[in-house]
Amino acid sequence: MQFDDNADLDTSQVKDVRGSRIPGGRATVGGGLVGIIALVMGLLFGVGPEQLGLSSGDPEPSATSSSMAQVQQACRTGRDANTREDCRLVGVVNSAQGFWRQEFARRGGRYAPASTVFFTGRVNTACGAATKEVGPFYCPADRQVYLDLGFFEELRTTFGAAGGPFAQAYVVAHEYGHHVQNLIGTLQRAQDGRAGATSNAVRVELQADCYAGVWARNATTSPAASTGRPLITSLTDDDIRDGLDAAAAVGDDRIQEKLQGRVTPETWTHGSAEQRQQWFFQGYRTGDMAQCNTFR
Repeated sequence: MQFDDNADLDTSQVKDVRGSRIPGGRATVGGGLVGIIALVMGLLFGVGPEQLGLSSGDPEPSATSSSMAQVQQACRTGRDANTREDCRLVGVVNSAQGFWRQEFARRGGRYAPASTVFFTGRVNTACGAATKEVGPFYCPADRQVYLDLGFFEELRTTFGAAGGPFAQAYVVAHEYGHHVQNLIGTLQRAQDGRAGATSNAVRVELQADCYAGVWARNATTSPAASTGRPLITSLTDDDIRDGLDAAAAVGDDRIQEKLQGRVTPETWTHGSAEQRQQWFFQGYRTGDMAQCNTFR
């Protein structure tokens, strides 16, 4: 994945609170196996920790830090995105939102942007307080994506993904798929409390995978709002393979086999490795969000 070296990045779409201290903060989940299970539940789930039952009570006071706004200082251009992980994620956010803004307009709608929050350790959200063990998630109550960048190492070492820049991009694009679902009214289908291979929770996750693929197909041609031209100049077959590999690594069957030694489809919330790959590739192959009807 390559960015245009001379393109400007729009850091206003990212809030960087890494290193912040939360006064009186409390951990929401424990470490070890409990933390991993919580991460599995929260991983790309599309809802915040409160809906998952992981919040430890009322949200804590707002974070304060003297070292905030790292990306605002360091991430200026596509050249920075090609050399720094956090800047690369800023570029992915810019690209994804540029595409969805264009897509909504093409369909006669209006896209409302969502911020991505980079945090370390723990964070407060309108969906409750959360720790990094929850994994990346989208909070529909405040329309923000939350991401501890340390998760990407967890994705590689714990879940066996090959990693790579586009594996990270897939995760971010999936979360913005949930934002799109929130805007068009399908995200709430996942919150009926049901699980299983044919549940709405699984269908919502697979649709977000498909939307991530739709963005990927259009990433090199859709202009970002900040530049008027595409930020991403190339995606290779290897990039797409990394995305497919990441999608498979977080399939319910893969995770259950790793954690409990058996697969129990009746408890699935995200879909199998094969399904997640299938729907990401469906979006990438067609480039059309209308082909992402996982509820059909």
